[in-house]
Amino acid sequence: MTPEQLAAASKPAVLALGEAYNRCPTTLRRARLLGISGWAFYVTGRAGALGDVRAETVAAALGFIAPDAVADGWDAAARTVRPSEVAAASLAECGRWGVEQLSTLPRLDRLVGLVERAVGAADASAMPLFAAWRAMPSRAEEPGARLAVGLRLLREHFTGAHLVAVRASGMTPLQAVLAGPEGESGAMACGWPPPYPPVGPLVRRRLWAEAVTDRLVAPAFAALGPAGGGELVELLGVARAHTEG
Repeated sequence: MTPEQLAAASKPAVLALGEAYNRCPTTLRRARLLGISGWAFYVTGRAGALGDVRAETVAAALGFIAPDAVADGWDAAARTVRPSEVAAASLAECGRWGVEQLSTLPRLDRLVGLVERAVGAADASAMPLFAAWRAMPSRAEEPGARLAVGLRLLREHFTGAHLVAVRASGMTPLQAVLAGPEGESGAMACGWPPPYPPVGPLVRRRLWAEAVTDRLVAPAFAALGPAGGGELVELLGVARAHTEG
């Protein structure tokens, strides 16, 4: 497979595994211990690596979440705890989930090595969230924790690339969400209020943006070579089946 094909084949598993820890009840309890809501923990946990910035900056970096919804979570958390602390707590929960859910995977060390090599080779241009997370120190030492953190970073890389591709296609983030698999329910989950524009004319642009996303992410997978990339796709499939089984 080409690097673009490897990116496309890896994407579903990376997107699912890279954010699975956010749905864990233990992660939600961590939010309560910090004195903030689950939504505030999610928004600030994702964007807190950027530091003490304004909600408008966070909304621009996240892209696909409505600015008002971003501000609700970001500003609520900022009244109680610093964004960097929430980001550190989120990263710790990611590692904890990885130890609990991924430590028994077959050929775990090999998968960790492949994911970390892809993260290290990724081009962070125009992807501030990915760049901030890759620069953030991680205390993850156990293989399961390292894998979870690496998948989270790779997911942020895919998401950042997709935002760039969507804007290049001429779509707004809301239009891209509406043209995606979850449609209007996805838009509501991301805080965008109705009424919504028609989706029909957007589908072709969405497909183009998906292809451009894979092209932008391809350098990370090119670093693995065809054999390593194919192995990554296989092992990610095993990991996803393990966590969803």
